[in-house]
Amino acid sequence: MRSLTIRAAGCLAAVTVLVAAQSAAPAHAAAQRLVVDLAAGTGALRYGATGFLYGLGDEGIPNETMLAALRPQVTAQKAPDGLQHPNGDALRIAPMFKRAGGRDIQIYLQDVYKQWPYEDLGLADYLAKVDTIARKVVADPYRASYVYVPFNEPDGIWYAGDMAGLNADWKTVYQRIRSIDPGARIAGPNFAAYRSADLRSFLTAAKANGVLPDVMTWHELGDDFFTGWESHYNDYRAMEVTLGISPRPITINEYGRFSGDLGVPGNLVQFVARFEKSKVDGCLAYWTTAGGLNDLVTRNNQATGAWWLYKWYGELTGGTVAVTPPSATGSLQAVAALDPAKKQARVIFGGNNPASGTYDTDVVVTGLGAAAYLGTTVHASVWAVDTSGLNPSAGPYLVREGDYAASGGQITVPLTGLKGTSAYHVVVTPNTDRSTVASASRYEAEYARIDGSARITYGSNTGYSGTYFVEGYGGSTTASTKFVVTAPADGYYNVGLRYSAGPYTGAPATRSVRLRLNGADLTDLALPGTTDWNTWNTVTRKVFLTAGINRIDVNAYAADDRDAVNIDHLDVSPTTGTVTTYEAEATGNTLSGTAVVATDTAASGGRYVGYLGAGAGNTLRTTVTVPAAGRYRMVVGYANGELGDGATNYNSNIVDRYAEISVNSGPARRVYFRNTLGWSIYRTTVTDVDLAAGANTITFGNASTGYAPNIDLIRIAAPIGQE
Repeated sequence: MRSLTIRAAGCLAAVTVLVAAQSAAPAHAAAQRLVVDLAAGTGALRYGATGFLYGLGDEGIPNETMLAALRPQVTAQKAPDGLQHPNGDALRIAPMFKRAGGRDIQIYLQDVYKQWPYEDLGLADYLAKVDTIARKVVADPYRASYVYVPFNEPDGIWYAGDMAGLNADWKTVYQRIRSIDPGARIAGPNFAAYRSADLRSFLTAAKANGVLPDVMTWHELGDDFFTGWESHYNDYRAMEVTLGISPRPITINEYGRFSGDLGVPGNLVQFVARFEKSKVDGCLAYWTTAGGLNDLVTRNNQATGAWWLYKWYGELTGGTVAVTPPSATGSLQAVAALDPAKKQARVIFGGNNPASGTYDTDVVVTGLGAAAYLGTTVHASVWAVDTSGLNPSAGPYLVREGDYAASGGQITVPLTGLKGTSAYHVVVTPNTDRSTVASASRYEAEYARIDGSARITYGSNTGYSGTYFVEGYGGSTTASTKFVVTAPADGYYNVGLRYSAGPYTGAPATRSVRLRLNGADLTDLALPGTTDWNTWNTVTRKVFLTAGINRIDVNAYAADDRDAVNIDHLDVSPTTGTVTTYEAEATGNTLSGTAVVATDTAASGGRYVGYLGAGAGNTLRTTVTVPAAGRYRMVVGYANGELGDGATNYNSNIVDRYAEISVNSGPARRVYFRNTLGWSIYRTTVTDVDLAAGANTITFGNASTGYAPNIDLIRIAAPIGQE
């Protein structure tokens, strides 16, 4: 959230969208050199830029799969039961964030207030609210993950021009939090921009009073970030030294301009590169709607172009290496990593002017002598992802692929016609490729994220596709290859796993691996043995996937050698299967209380059921029939255009309605439905239900004072279809 003065500058940026704060270069200017030095390690990967302000709305908003694939680190959310926005409560999103691997949850305490700028009702009023918040945090099971942010942009709200007042009240609030939560981590001062003199005043007073923040925070929301980040960072670190303060972790808990950055891969890579180089955390700014990972996600479970940038970033492994861009303060920036265990180097880059038009760049990889395992000739594939706005992205596409002989310990990958708003991903491996990697429906295991004992050796085997395969499954319960795949629509897809399972002492002839889909076990897949380890076979299952992003994990699961296999790739292609549709307005359904059938030409069949909830008696009950007992996918078509109260200066305060869903009169389960941004815009949410053989009743309602979404239809499908 921004101060009023900063917001005025943001409006000017909305008129003239800049890719960076520099003059536009002419299209097809002479190729620049982006140099990556594999011999110069720069530290462990921080993954810090993968953070969000109000990126999470409610449980399941966004879909957890969209979050988990990014290796999230920090999110900043409103105070529990805060009034600033209808959703984004820190304590409510905590379970999902932690399940997805998140580290810290910053709590914007002042977001307990409804208005923006915050109502100034006096310090006593605020302290009473701080008391309530801190007691809720102390009682929460995720207490250790929370970081208190007492003030948000105090240089523009409550304390403009009054550093003495801020310093005094910071001490009072800090001490009040610690009196209730002695182990609390507290972040600040959270200025709207980097303000060197004010920051020095704040730190001097905080040190003198024994109330130094545990985490240093400020915002980077202006054009000056692109040319000024290094000076901001270096000035702060020098200030710590001169004041005798031990180094604090830094979180830029709002980054990105009001217009032109969110959702644009070529712009966002500039932030990612700079933050990773400085080893700081960052949270994308909240300019549009909550619960969409700050425009990385659309329709709750579909990726925009920018999502893929952060997915690439989260899949970097090993350690970072030095990158020399054409200009230290220029718009073309990159982050690179080298993983000796995986025998891969990866580079993510982009952001060159102009936003329209193209540019040429030579990616020069040096220091190959320090990574002798890559060989004297390497293979490089270059991928691109374009900006898609708030629409679903078509995903990455291959720009170039080839073998490059090293000369003087370096290679040059010349690239032409690159787009200023796109991001690019280079994967460098040993020269062991046996086929291209350009297939849109094929996902190579050696490019996927691997965990546990899984490994990529780039040895002497043959017969595989792409550049190699994943091994390390024998005698393991930890080996895992994690594929991220895209489905254009809800429905069945043939998922083909290509593998080898040669003779192995103690292993059965037929091996098996455990498939997990979107974080839940799907099936144990039987894999007949192959003649040898250079012979490959494919086993295919018909799997129901949700529209957008799906995670398919291929896991070892047994301590013996029944899962001794090598994994080559997944092939995913649409197919048909049994999906049964039930219209909400069908005459056989039971409507109770205020529930009513209404007409809308945009709905399936031209009708839907509305006014569900706002009381336990207002429900829709439908009957579905399945051939066998088990877990089924239930696709719910719905509309939800509700806007809520709260600050309304620039954000759309969407409400993510929930429905309480009961099967066969059993316990109700709460399912949140992402706002569709209009009452005649229908989307789908997929949830699992356990059904008995034969007829089952499914009831939709909401016993609270809130309504459920309008229900259009439901579809029932088995997780694994009949072949």
